[in-house]
Amino acid sequence: MSAPIRVLVCDDQILIRTGLATIIDAQPDLEVVGECGDGRAAVDLARRLHPDVVVMDVRMPVLDGIEATRRLAGVGVAQPVKVLVVTTFNLDEYVYGALRAGASGFLLKDAPPAQLLNGIRTVASGAALLAPEVTRQLVGRYAARIRPAESTPDDGPLTPRELEVLRLIADGLSNGEIAVALVISQETVKTYVSRILTKLDLRDRVQAVIYAYRRGLVT
Repeated sequence: MSAPIRVLVCDDQILIRTGLATIIDAQPDLEVVGECGDGRAAVDLARRLHPDVVVMDVRMPVLDGIEATRRLAGVGVAQPVKVLVVTTFNLDEYVYGALRAGASGFLLKDAPPAQLLNGIRTVASGAALLAPEVTRQLVGRYAARIRPAESTPDDGPLTPRELEVLRLIADGLSNGEIAVALVISQETVKTYVSRILTKLDLRDRVQAVIYAYRRGLVT
């Protein structure tokens, strides 16, 4: 058996934190290695415990979840940690801030437990880190802000087919939907996604979406 996914839970409300930890720890493939109630403690514990995923709240004392995420997963971090932001507040600025800070995913606390658990596993695996509907509804709202004033549609090293796949990722399509749209297999889509991330030196699909908006590849 493979080792369980190690999870650090950070939330300033002890009842919520305990509830999240209980749900996560009940899974045979997941293990809660630590809990904390503020962003600074999250940073300290993550650097000491090396979890696979940090489940991070946004509004917390001492250091908020966005800044804690930036310190753990932002640009220039030597050993970035995968962060899944889970919050009560469905506010655009939090979503945008979390993604810009380096978060690998974003969920609301009223999501069903199965969605939370799947989100942790997804983030840990490095697969599709944002649900397509989240990409469409939340990331897409920031197209104007993400895209530069003067769009630079240079697609760099991507082939026309890879560029087509990138546009569909940015439109919020899942691998299955991309496969149907392009009449190719899901395995082929996965190969294209992997090549795109490698060629553009991007960590995950979240960064691919932001890249596409910045380059003016989607409208």
